Amino acid sequence: MCGRESLLNGGLLDFVPRACCRRFISGTKPRNQTAVSEFLLLELTDDPALQPLLFSLLLSMYMVTVLGNLLIILAVSSDPHLHTPMYFLLSNLSLTDICISTSTIPKMLVNTQAQSRSVSYTGCLFQIFFLMALLVLENCLLTAMAYDRYVAICHPLMYTIVMNPSLCVMLVLISLFISTVNSLFHTLMVLRLSFCTDLEIPDFFCELSQVIKPACSDTLINHILIYFSSVILGGSALFGIIFSYAQIASCLLRMPSAGRKYKAFSTCGSHLFVVFLFYGTAFGVYISSAVTESSRKTAVASVMYSVVPQMLNPFIYSLRNRDMKEALEKIFSRAKFLR
Repeated sequence: MCGRESLLNGGLLDFVPRACCRRFISGTKPRNQTAVSEFLLLELTDDPALQPLLFSLLLSMYMVTVLGNLLIILAVSSDPHLHTPMYFLLSNLSLTDICISTSTIPKMLVNTQAQSRSVSYTGCLFQIFFLMALLVLENCLLTAMAYDRYVAICHPLMYTIVMNPSLCVMLVLISLFISTVNSLFHTLMVLRLSFCTDLEIPDFFCELSQVIKPACSDTLINHILIYFSSVILGGSALFGIIFSYAQIASCLLRMPSAGRKYKAFSTCGSHLFVVFLFYGTAFGVYISSAVTESSRKTAVASVMYSVVPQMLNPFIYSLRNRDMKEALEKIFSRAKFLR
């Protein structure tokens, strides 16, 4: 038995798991998810003097992300020359980037301003659902964009037939369906967990793998499903991108004209940069969590993964793409004329 007096007086308290002692000392059963009202997130900084600086930095990054991606969407929708499959997928990617940043940064800003660490249980579940769905959607969109470049370069005569508007819409809808179902399934699996230990999440926002850490019920199934979906969805998407660019490289090597090679490569450069940024930060999060035991360092890596690529994507596409530059110049010239 784990009686109160025997635990405290017998010196066995240090050898009994914290959750067990809480159950027996308080005489209560473990709390399940219906009793959980909120979680506690990591603070961005322990130094109060740095909080205004971090608040300003996050707000600036969020504004740049939203405005930059909105400009991409506006440029694509307003310029008839950009009404092509590549830019249709790009506008959907920009919308996804806005939603990813909106699912994490505003709550971080509110907590920083209010000097609070709490997030409601329901709010945390919603954040898990939307963040996971949007990240998987971005992964699928990047794969669809790689396929678009493959058809455009390797089968240019068939491009308008293969990449027709119906197929483009279907690719987006399938990506949205896959990401939504996957995220909903993982979120429902969190609902089955019981939380009876300290409800502290070692991250700045509700990320699935970090939320299940304070659970006192068995999370083996949750971890298996996380790794399984990561391998299936992430692995198949990455394989599709690598296969597409392997075929593109093979076609480029067979092209006799250096000018055609440069033009073909320039259409892929921006997308390749975004792919490296997306997967590079993702692998950075995985490596940091594997090699360090510091929750704060892992959390910082997670922020880099869910904030930085979304902020840089508009710059990558606008700076390296002549058509996008011209469309943005038209928008700015119209804005000056209206003044």
